[in-house]
Amino acid sequence: MPKLFIYHANQCNPKKCTALKMGKLGKAIILKNPYKIPKNSLLLNPYAEKSVSVEDKPIIEKYGITALDCSWKEAEMIFNKVSTKNQRSLPFLIAANPINYGKPCQLSTLEAFIATLYIANYKNDAISLLNGFKWAETFIKINEELLERYANAKNSKEIVEIQKEYLSKL
Repeated sequence: MPKLFIYHANQCNPKKCTALKMGKLGKAIILKNPYKIPKNSLLLNPYAEKSVSVEDKPIIEKYGITALDCSWKEAEMIFNKVSTKNQRSLPFLIAANPINYGKPCQLSTLEAFIATLYIANYKNDAISLLNGFKWAETFIKINEELLERYANAKNSKEIVEIQKEYLSKL
């Protein structure tokens, strides 16, 4: 399993927070200081221009993946504080978490990690994250077709094309 890092900004309900639960289960390393984020890790950033893809596997293998767990209202400000070179967005997916169920692109930290690992061809590692979260399997089920298509893409450009094609049919 690649290393998973989470900068936790203490802006959510701790009882419903997937990031904190991942930390308690030993699935991720929780960071309280944004300046402690590993500089070369793959940072999941919804504002990044490039999508995560299988091309990112060497970065993930060597440096891990980082997600920021913060309020959507504060996200842009926090992303401006973080300076890492490997920032990637996730393509279109539907949330299955209890708070944002059915909403496009409103993924929990757990869902973001599952999607990243799945797309970068760490499918078994993505599936191993389901343990401990009753609803997480639903995320893969409702997004399975897209996740498989994204995982078979050669690069970010192909993923964007798959996303455009899918969205044009909606």
